[in-house]
Amino acid sequence: MKVFKFGGASVKDAAAVENVFQIIKSETGKLVVVISAMGKSTDLLETLIKAYYNKTSEKLAIFKAFKDYHIEIIETLFGEKGMPQPVYELFNELEHKLATRPSYDYNFEYDQIICFGELISTRIISDYLNAAGHPNKWIDVRTCLKTDDTFRDAKVDWEWTEELILEEFTFQEDQLYITQGFIGSTSANLTTTLGREGSDFTAAIIGSLLMVESVSIWKDVPGILSADPKKMADTVMINELSYKEAVEMTHSGAKVIHPKTMQPLHNKGIPLLVKSFVVPQNPGTVIHKIDHKIELPPIFILKENQVLITLSAKDFSIISIVDIERVVNFLMEKLIKVTLMQQSAIDLNIVADASDENLEEIFGELSTQYNIRYNTGLTLVTIRHYTEEVLDWMVKEKDIYLEQHSRLTARMLVKE
Repeated sequence: MKVFKFGGASVKDAAAVENVFQIIKSETGKLVVVISAMGKSTDLLETLIKAYYNKTSEKLAIFKAFKDYHIEIIETLFGEKGMPQPVYELFNELEHKLATRPSYDYNFEYDQIICFGELISTRIISDYLNAAGHPNKWIDVRTCLKTDDTFRDAKVDWEWTEELILEEFTFQEDQLYITQGFIGSTSANLTTTLGREGSDFTAAIIGSLLMVESVSIWKDVPGILSADPKKMADTVMINELSYKEAVEMTHSGAKVIHPKTMQPLHNKGIPLLVKSFVVPQNPGTVIHKIDHKIELPPIFILKENQVLITLSAKDFSIISIVDIERVVNFLMEKLIKVTLMQQSAIDLNIVADASDENLEEIFGELSTQYNIRYNTGLTLVTIRHYTEEVLDWMVKEKDIYLEQHSRLTARMLVKE
């Protein structure tokens, strides 16, 4: 029994869906397939959510673009058979949602709409496989992946989810299941999400609870590389990694795997494979338990579009644990993703993913106690297994705003 996870790039058009079909068809054993929204449709849905929440007239045009994108794929895959009825019903459900008045909770509304990317994607692929003579069962993962009501960053109810997963994925009558990544639901059956790019985590949850042989994440790269090949040349393929090394990489911002993916797999000793859907016969990278020391090259992780937020007390007092606790709680409440934090005597420096919202407005509540300064358009460079030569080369002709070193990791906030 295995779990395969396919991201948006792997199902971006009809040809890509056909390629995924061939990969699935080549697996003869019991299989759960977790699939993301197609292509960049999650980005399009995020634009739609903002238009819906702000009650602008653009929402109908954005919805049409979202629907037309999928219809083009459907027409290529199904031809004269046309749109499968379940997909038609999902489009109608989304259109009905857009005709209603939004609540005052943006995060709630976000989750109720963003889920249609995964639901429609998996319905199309499930129905296409069935039509092509490859029987499978489509599962709405919201019926069995249960969470709390922290919308946009929900916490999994592991005990309840395990009970429901084992009831749903029985493999008694079906050998292949198609389901969604990224989404779940509350006890009141309200849709939640596990955080952006959370489909990897979904695959790990299902894999760990079913005690599968392995979980495979299919990417457009041959495996895990020493850097993002789109940003750096001469990358090196890494054949194997320990769970710990993979966690360090993902925590630092490596996009190849979602940060929460490793824990459930590590706890059950289930290997994670990162493979190429372009060249599926290649072995890729295996992440598993490693007892021996392995030599790794310097690994570069570049996290762009970062903002440096510096807070200092208005009364010139020293930054204390009380200040840190106050600010951390504030950041958690605002769902601000912090990538680095550093304290000096009178400054608290926070590096975070740049928000689309107005930072001065977000931090207005703290401005009565702290002077607040910002630097935007920064890149957080993380180098695992660094050398002094690599550090000198990496920061050449760059302005360094903040720097941290440990035994194996160097992190620098820079501007070109």
